[in-house]
Amino acid sequence: MSARRRLSLVVIARDEAPRIRRLLDSVAPWVDAMLVLDTGSLDDTPAIAARCGASVHHADWTGDFSVARNRALTLAGADWHLVLDADEWLISGGPALRALRDQPPDHVGAVQFQDHYDDGGAQVAQTWMSRVFPGGLRYAGRVHEQVAHGLPVRRLGVVVGHDGYLPDRLQAKQGRNRVLLERELAAHPQDAYLWYQLGKDCDVYREHEAAEAAFARAGDLGGAGFPWWHDLVVRRLFGLKQLKRHGQGMDLAERELARCQDLPDFFFAVGDLLLDLAADQPAQADALVPMIQSAWERCLAIGERPDLPGTVAGRGSHLAAHNLALVLDFGGRATEAAALRDRHRLPTQSPGAVVGQLPTSEVDESGLKGSKRPDVAVDIGSLQFESR
Repeated sequence: MSARRRLSLVVIARDEAPRIRRLLDSVAPWVDAMLVLDTGSLDDTPAIAARCGASVHHADWTGDFSVARNRALTLAGADWHLVLDADEWLISGGPALRALRDQPPDHVGAVQFQDHYDDGGAQVAQTWMSRVFPGGLRYAGRVHEQVAHGLPVRRLGVVVGHDGYLPDRLQAKQGRNRVLLERELAAHPQDAYLWYQLGKDCDVYREHEAAEAAFARAGDLGGAGFPWWHDLVVRRLFGLKQLKRHGQGMDLAERELARCQDLPDFFFAVGDLLLDLAADQPAQADALVPMIQSAWERCLAIGERPDLPGTVAGRGSHLAAHNLALVLDFGGRATEAAALRDRHRLPTQSPGAVVGQLPTSEVDESGLKGSKRPDVAVDIGSLQFESR
C-alpha cells in the first residue's frame, strides 16, 4: 500500500487579524498542515495564525505576489497544496480535500468560489478557480498570478467563500492592484488577461470609462477564447449602460449573442441595458419593452448556471423574475406578476439588491416614461432572442 500524500494549506497574509482565524479554523480539520507566510503585518496576524495551529514564516514584501506565493509553497513542501487567502474560507467539501491524500498529484483541482459583494444589496457571484496544486507547481505574474501547467483540471466538490469585494475591503486595498497591474502591462502590453483584470479593477471601483477602455483592449487582443470572456462581456454591458452608450451596448450584445446563449447573466444585463434606454428614450419604449421582457424570460428559461465562471446567484431565477414582474405590473398584468413572484421568491435581503430596478416614478401603466433627451439612435431589429 502506497504512503499517503500530505496536503498543506498555503497562505500569504499581511494585517489580516480580523479574518485569518475564520480561514484557518475552517480548513484545519481537513489538511495535514497549514503554512502562513506573513509579509509584514503590523497587527496580530502572525500570533493568531500560530494559535490556530499554523506554521508561521516571515518575508519582506517585494511588490510581486508570485514571489511571495512561491516562497510559501517551497516552505510548505507538501505533495498537495491548497492555496487560499485570508479573506476566503472553506464552506463545504472538507472530505473531498481529505481524499487527496489517497490520490497521486497528477492533476490540478478547481474549487467553486462564492464571491460576496454589495451592489445596492447583498449579492453572490459564483466562479471556479484552480486552487489545489501538486507540490512542484509554481506561480508566475506580479499580480493576478497564475500557475502555468499542462495538467488536467478537475472540479472538486469544494466550496470556498470570499468577501474581499465588500465595500470595507475594497476601500482598504484600493490602488494596490492597480499599480501592480500597470507595471505588468508595461512589461506585457499584449496580454489580454491583464487588460481584463485592469478593466475589472476599474469596474469594481465604478470607474466605468477606464473599465470600458481596458475591456475593449482585451477584446482587441483576442480575449474571446478565454474562460473569463463571459464575465468581461457582462461587465461591459453594465458599464456601457452607466456610460449611456446604449448603441455600443446593443452592438456588443448582438456580436456576443451566439457565444452567450446559455448565460443568464448576459440576458439579465441586456434587459437592464434596454430598460435604461427605454427610460432615456420614451419614444422607443413600445418597441423596447417586449425585448426587455423577452430578455428576462430567457434568464428564467436558462435557469441558474453556477457551473459557469462569474455567474451571479439569482440572475437565472429570483432576480430576473422580480425585474420581469415589475415590467408586467407596469403593463397592467398584475395577476401574472404576482404569480411570477410567488414562483421565484426573493431571499431576505435589501430590495436594492436587484440590478435594473427602476423607481416607480419612471414608469406608468402604458410602459416607460422619462424626461431625458435621446442621446443615441438604435436599430433594435437585428437583436432577436426568444425563451426556449
